[in-house]
Amino acid sequence: MQDTTQQNPGSTTQGRAPGKRIHRVAIAGLGLVGLEVARHLDAGIPGMVLSAVGVRDRAKATGLLAGLKTMPVLADIDALEPHADIVVECAPAALLASAIEPFLLRGKKAIVLSAGALLSNPTLIDLADAHGGQILVPSGALLGLDAVSAAAEGTIHSVKMVTRKPTRGLMGAPYLTDNNIRIDDIRQPLRVFSGSPRDAAIGFPANLNVAVALSLAGIGPDATTLEIWADPALERNTHSIEVQADSAHFSMAIENIPSANPKTGLITALSVVAMLRRFESPLRIG
Repeated sequence: MQDTTQQNPGSTTQGRAPGKRIHRVAIAGLGLVGLEVARHLDAGIPGMVLSAVGVRDRAKATGLLAGLKTMPVLADIDALEPHADIVVECAPAALLASAIEPFLLRGKKAIVLSAGALLSNPTLIDLADAHGGQILVPSGALLGLDAVSAAAEGTIHSVKMVTRKPTRGLMGAPYLTDNNIRIDDIRQPLRVFSGSPRDAAIGFPANLNVAVALSLAGIGPDATTLEIWADPALERNTHSIEVQADSAHFSMAIENIPSANPKTGLITALSVVAMLRRFESPLRIG
């Protein structure tokens, strides 16, 4: 399918400091997160320009992006690489490889939100290593990944995460269907899963990317322990983490405000924006 090119910002140098590179950014997927990232890029992030968006329905995408100052190229998700230096993957987990593999083959960077899908696509990490590319996983709806990464430079004895979600945020998860777990009419909190982030990534592909990101920052997806609770009284997604290490013992908790999609918190898109902003920032914290 041919790309629909309207106005491609390309590698403009207008309005930037001498010697600073402008990174062309593509967004793979135009759901709530992708659209929010697109709007922030269009409003202005130093050193970044929105150059392309990977979509299935171009007519719908044109309408969603109509308010932008500059219309990016609209292309198939697997055809974004020629138009960008960085791809932000905001697509369904099943499309992860097709979205980022062309970028990794060219030694480019991929910001990945479907962290859980990395566990079933480990060759993507090998591909990045072989070609000089890089996979970046933002904090998403979590906090403290920098502290966990620091602790991992020593010895981490244990990492436990407990996730509690409103029932509507877990509806339709394959694990619930496969195990005949009904949560639509529960009146009390119900633990629906206890195990590892690796297993959760398969059973809850739209919900637990944060657990996989935590495990990759620390002791891995098999040694990290995870509980998932459905709570009919909750309106927000909550995550609590306990880390026992030789350098520190610490606990963290976050309560995320859901977006219009109950499976995704508003802070997820903002974590991508913050990562992009740090690329060219003269002061970088964390």
